Amino acid sequence: MIRITDIKLDVSKVSTRALEKEYLQKYIINQYRINDKDILSLSIYKKAIDARKKDLIYFVYSVDLEVKNEKIYLGKKMKGLSEAPLLEYKEVPSGDQELSHRPIIVGFGPSGIYAALLLARRGYKPIILERGYDVDNRSKNVEHFYQTGTYHEGSTILFGEGGAGTFSDGKLTTLIHDLRCRYVLESLVKHGAQEEILYINKPHVGTDILRVVVKNMREEIIRLGGEIRFNAKVTDLIIKDHKLQGVIVNQEEMLPTTVCLLGIGHSARDTFELLYHHKMDLTQKAFSVGVRIEHPQAFINQSQYGEYTNLPQLGAADYKLSYHAKNDRTAYTFCMCPGGWVMCASSEEGGVVTNGMSESKRDYENSNAALLVNVNPSDFGSDHPLAGVFYQKRIEQKAFILGGSNYSAPIQLVGDFLNDQLSTKFGSVTPSYRPGIKFAHLKELFPPYITNTLKEALRDFNRKIEGFSMHDAILTGPETRSSSPIRMTRDENHESNILGLYPMGEGAGYAGGIMSSAVDGLKTAEKIIAIYKIF
Repeated sequence: MIRITDIKLDVSKVSTRALEKEYLQKYIINQYRINDKDILSLSIYKKAIDARKKDLIYFVYSVDLEVKNEKIYLGKKMKGLSEAPLLEYKEVPSGDQELSHRPIIVGFGPSGIYAALLLARRGYKPIILERGYDVDNRSKNVEHFYQTGTYHEGSTILFGEGGAGTFSDGKLTTLIHDLRCRYVLESLVKHGAQEEILYINKPHVGTDILRVVVKNMREEIIRLGGEIRFNAKVTDLIIKDHKLQGVIVNQEEMLPTTVCLLGIGHSARDTFELLYHHKMDLTQKAFSVGVRIEHPQAFINQSQYGEYTNLPQLGAADYKLSYHAKNDRTAYTFCMCPGGWVMCASSEEGGVVTNGMSESKRDYENSNAALLVNVNPSDFGSDHPLAGVFYQKRIEQKAFILGGSNYSAPIQLVGDFLNDQLSTKFGSVTPSYRPGIKFAHLKELFPPYITNTLKEALRDFNRKIEGFSMHDAILTGPETRSSSPIRMTRDENHESNILGLYPMGEGAGYAGGIMSSAVDGLKTAEKIIAIYKIF
């Protein structure tokens, strides 16, 4: 295959998939003097938007070609033309040690799903224990919570099939460069995700499609001999001489195993405490806290796309901003959800947490993003390994009280937050958070170093995107679960100091988002495959 990079096409010319392929082929024939009869196939490898100039916005492509006489074209050594690297996933050879029991995977979020998928495909027949519900019952329970405001552990958007990502934008952007990313994307497409996630620069699935995809993945795992148990919470571990002997499920059933992969997510605080009790090596880890900021999506589109705003092929616009404050803190936007909602992500009674969500079309009237400030172990006030968890809980419990002690969220208009005034009415932005909202002073949620950094950042971001800090944009608090507050120490085989326990994914402190968590799940499954024979 030949790869050609940095092809730019005016977005207004490529309104359909057919036109896109037609213009790309014409461009390649003209610019690289490739005979059209030599082109056997053309596929887009990467597609991004260049909107730096609002009066001329481009799609920027990398394209892979299968051609006759490939060596002749590669020999021309033209700028931007090279041999395409191999993207095929390389399987790990199976080891020779015997497995006395089926491997167990705890958690069916991204790391758990992909570890289970790979182990099942290789014949290891894993047992997956998920404390939450299947995706259909999750959706019903979450909606019931939003309608009634009555909290139930089964109603949380952080636990259950697909993990927290099931109720998000399904964003697949990542900073890691790993061939396994392609394996992740191809598996998503195979199970129902849009084909375009294979090549667009900022791929997303959308929570509506993601719910279908995770069910299809579950069905493949079961078809290959895996077993998935919902409402199956690991409540204890059987450990002898620092070696795992089994797990206790729902305080009653003992499942023997010597191999357990922990993909528990960043909010399984009771499991963190269980691991601490059993003397797993845990360390504090930096993370970030802040608020969700909401704007009209039409405003974000106009600010990013200018006169191209209404072109459907561009979709809903996003943004990514950062600012280094005078106090040496960094504020930044994270998990931007175009055309989406602010969600209640509480996972414990008496606490309020927010998150963002979009569906595949991203067509809701508001956009939202986390606006966060970094916090470090020195801020936690203790050297206890779980001090970051306690830090999060203090903020969440304050938010619960400020919101009226009924899971309503404390909320403030940006202009009032900057001027230390209590908001009294909404303007052009209607808040999307459910089950309810209450006006409050958000500075009461955070230490001054967080509040001051947020204020500085808002003023800076307004210079980068004019109107970003409009008076009636909405801040909803708090966002505290940006990443895990702990790291579970593991060796080169991903094994913890408790032999047989393999921490993985975001909850273990080794990933940050769907893609990196899925890749870490694959890597951990590969470690098991490399050691053990097929069960």
